[in-house]
Amino acid sequence: MAETRRRLRSSTVVLGGMGVVAAALTSCGSEPDRRCVDRDSYTYEGYRIIADKNCNSGSSSNSSYAKGGKKKTTGSDAAWYYDADTDDGRADFGTFSRSEAVDRGGFGCSGSGSSGG
Repeated sequence: MAETRRRLRSSTVVLGGMGVVAAALTSCGSEPDRRCVDRDSYTYEGYRIIADKNCNSGSSSNSSYAKGGKKKTTGSDAAWYYDADTDDGRADFGTFSRSEAVDRGGFGCSGSGSSGG
């Protein structure tokens, strides 16, 4: 009997290989999904999502202390919240740690597999 082999076309191999490379690059090389949230607004629905400008201000809090040590709030306690589920202006099940959000990625991420050696 003659053995018949099916040969893959070179375009199929190239496109398949490009898909694997694209998945590896996007899983670790890009910034994780993030939302600016008010840390003081947590309810069972999650944190309230606020404008990104509140997190871009360079500090993690917009509050200060008045005379006598009492805290006065001039805005919200804004922080980036990564890889969260969002619904109706709320974010939940994420993390405030950017490095933890990056490590949640899969294929090809440093720190997510064995250390080698």
